[in-house]
Amino acid sequence: MDAGILYIAIGFALGGILKGATGAGAPIIAIPLMAIFYNVPFAVAIFVVPNIVSNVWQVWTYRAHHLPPAFSLRFSGVGAIGAAIGTMMLVSFPSDTLKLIVAVAVFFYIMFRLLKPDWKLAYEKALLLSAPVGGFAGILQGASGVSAPISITFLNAMRLDRENFMPTISAFFLATGLVQIPMLYNYGFLSWERFWLSCAAMMLMLAFMPVGAFLAKRLSRKIFDRTIMVVLALLGLRLAFEALW
Repeated sequence: MDAGILYIAIGFALGGILKGATGAGAPIIAIPLMAIFYNVPFAVAIFVVPNIVSNVWQVWTYRAHHLPPAFSLRFSGVGAIGAAIGTMMLVSFPSDTLKLIVAVAVFFYIMFRLLKPDWKLAYEKALLLSAPVGGFAGILQGASGVSAPISITFLNAMRLDRENFMPTISAFFLATGLVQIPMLYNYGFLSWERFWLSCAAMMLMLAFMPVGAFLAKRLSRKIFDRTIMVVLALLGLRLAFEALW
């Protein structure tokens, strides 16, 4: 088996575990791993189907727990516009620059989690910030496939219950993903071969999501978080090294 394909499989398996345990975060594992062996446009294209299918399911499953439309529509709607801008950046920027963007995004996410573990953002302030934050997160999602440093950190800062967090972040990922599909196809990044690879990756990710749910019930959140942070740090270092040297 080609080493790249093996690592793609590992990335989606780990991503499925993370998504099953927390409801989000699969791309921050899978995208950097794929970018190391291929490139960022390839990674973003392969993640399209897993992104759409898994988030449609979560939006529907937690449909009774959505935040008010005033927040959700701003956050996801402007995020979709940002994703269109980010996808255009995906076309324009060289591969090493995109790898560096992903690495910086990963490091920013780790740093914020470590420095501000207890920071809380009141709903009223979050509502005012929902559009600009959604837009910036969408740009990062479109350009690198990884918006967690902005999107997940923002929602985590609101200290949402799991039931509210799940449909909100899933609606954001779904909106940005629906914008990306036609653009990626138009720019030649999403071929039929990559579409079927994306479908296979989706099946693998879905298969490992129950493993994440199982582990989340038996491991302390602190141990789980630290393990993920170590994995992310290693991936970020590898990407930064490849981009700069």
